[in-house]
Amino acid sequence: MSASLQLAVRNAAALTTGLARSRGHDLISRPAFLAMSGPTLLRVLAVRPDPDPDDFAELVLLVKRAEARVVVEDSFGTIDGTALGLTARYLPVMIRPPDPVPPPALEITPVRTAEEWAVAEQVVVDGFPLPGFATGDALPVALGHREGFRMHTAWRDGVVVGACLTVVEDDAAGVYWVTTLPEHRSRGVGRALMHAVITGFPVPVTLTAAKAGLPLYESLGFSVVTQATWWSNAD
Repeated sequence: MSASLQLAVRNAAALTTGLARSRGHDLISRPAFLAMSGPTLLRVLAVRPDPDPDDFAELVLLVKRAEARVVVEDSFGTIDGTALGLTARYLPVMIRPPDPVPPPALEITPVRTAEEWAVAEQVVVDGFPLPGFATGDALPVALGHREGFRMHTAWRDGVVVGACLTVVEDDAAGVYWVTTLPEHRSRGVGRALMHAVITGFPVPVTLTAAKAGLPLYESLGFSVVTQATWWSNAD
């Protein structure tokens, strides 16, 4: 496993742990995977490229027994979800070295209060979106009390128009749910958020890119570490 992929996977593991703890969901930690099990989602993260047979057997059992939506994130290409009735999509894991960028063109502010957190969470729930989660359950305010977790909001004309979550772990910053509300898209909101994050965290920055965001991240100097497989039972 490359050093860049190690940083990305460890950051995703910190996110999974933080989400499970703040949502009050079960967290299952094994040498080969982390699993967050809640009433609407079973999310599994592969953390090693060489799963132990016992770990893999437990993972299979978890997926087969799940009554909720299932998402299995595998950055190593070692899990075959087709035998479990899951469908694959492929998302690039990317990383950027700590090189400077221009200041953000919009006002970007860190979330500091519970009220501000609720606004930012609503933007992510509505704009990303996060299906199956209501505001207060998707990114609970308790997440912001965890060390290394921070929400950021983008403003235009006195209104919050975008948001993202960052997680600092192991001398890297992970960026998650970079979101622009639909009526404000293609106006530089995502770029402004990323400029603020890159400027605010002078360490390697890692993320997993959706198709729509890939051109932005490439233009900002992110490079692809691997193509992660996201297995899901969603349509």
